[in-house]
Amino acid sequence: MATVAELCSKTLTEVAGLIKKKEVSPVELTQAMLDRIAALDGKLYSYLTVTADLALQQARVAEQEISKGTYRGPLHGMPIAVKDLCYTKGIRTTCSSKILANWVPDYNATVVEKFNAAGAVLLGKLGMTEFALSGYHPSIHPPVNPWAADRWPGASSSGSGAATAASLCFGSLGSDTGGSIRFPSASCGIVGVKPTYGKVSRYGVFPLGWSLDHIGPLTRSVADAAVILRAIAGFDPQDPTSRRVTVRDYLDTVYNGVKGIRIGVDEQYCTEGVDPQVSKGVLATTTVLKELGASIQEVKVSHITEATDIWYTICAAETAAAHEQWYPARAEDYGPTFRAFLADGVKISGIDYAKADVTRQQVRRMLDDLLQKVDLLLCPSMSTVAMLLKDFSPQGTLSRESAGPLLRLTAPFDLTGSPTISVPCGFSSEGLPLSLQLIGRHNEEGLVMQAGYAYEQATEWHTRRPPV
Repeated sequence: MATVAELCSKTLTEVAGLIKKKEVSPVELTQAMLDRIAALDGKLYSYLTVTADLALQQARVAEQEISKGTYRGPLHGMPIAVKDLCYTKGIRTTCSSKILANWVPDYNATVVEKFNAAGAVLLGKLGMTEFALSGYHPSIHPPVNPWAADRWPGASSSGSGAATAASLCFGSLGSDTGGSIRFPSASCGIVGVKPTYGKVSRYGVFPLGWSLDHIGPLTRSVADAAVILRAIAGFDPQDPTSRRVTVRDYLDTVYNGVKGIRIGVDEQYCTEGVDPQVSKGVLATTTVLKELGASIQEVKVSHITEATDIWYTICAAETAAAHEQWYPARAEDYGPTFRAFLADGVKISGIDYAKADVTRQQVRRMLDDLLQKVDLLLCPSMSTVAMLLKDFSPQGTLSRESAGPLLRLTAPFDLTGSPTISVPCGFSSEGLPLSLQLIGRHNEEGLVMQAGYAYEQATEWHTRRPPV
């Protein structure tokens, strides 16, 4: 059997089984993960705050409960981490900003409470872009892509992506407003699930765009994502956007395969403005899925240019509203990227926002019509391999014009609130991860993960680990 230290790079579901059988100690596992963080994160900067004392305390409680026969499920005793916009009682929550640099909430986000109820062990708070946009405050060292330090780690949930890929936690939470679960998943070669809008409570999660924000898991396997999503999903009366829908045990459904599932592909959408290595790798997945029994069908995706344009309008306006207490009064305390976005946001008129919302309904109808003909839509998670940092500055401004090419494969599905999964699907000539995205109908996360799992298990891409 592997040593406890070696188990850190295994998947959550692999190690959870050992904990359940009392073959692995949650305390020893947590200490091994903390030791790994201490050894490696000085170069990766994935954590903003490491909660070592709390983690060991929670691990001891989990070990005692399990030894007495009380096992809460596959998260019991498992070391995980959350993005630093999730409120944690008594633990600073900074959103990687100067504005909230020393803020300590007096309550937990609902997702943190649900982790606690599942018996999970909180290792700490993960790095991110300032207030979850695209740039970092100059005072914050950006997380580093564990595959290549000179490459983009992937937008706002970058700490979640880096820590999960580098095996510095068994899974993490990220948020996705325009692509920030999918970008780090693609850049760091891991699995990311953006659930249906409202499936996971955002109570106690600092907002970027109220009507666009999604919370979801980043993991090293689809089964791991299924475990975490099952734990955090569900109705929450404290979140007015939360949905009263049944939450399935997704781990029971992921094994059902893709036989008979109709998967739509728009080859133009997968290739136009997309790195040829990415499009080739993603389109090659259709051969695997077809061999597994899926039906691959041609479809047409439309309204993409309009979608990215109105995403900018809606998100900038909603972000300005969320920061009204600080901007413009504390404008100089923001980094250049976020300050410029707020400056745009305050200029957006009610008429512009209303027009954008009309177009949003057209985008929703387009996807709804498309998903009447097929069960899932397939496309890349990101249009390029992870970009060179010299070409994508950590403090670079996100303009309306630059947002379009970056967000064309992601933002439309934040606007529609659709569930998505990102799954590793190969490597570029430079040895960088490639990523497949599958999009489903509302509340069909189970089907999305089912197809993602079938592809994952038919290939070996998810088994590779970065050279850290």
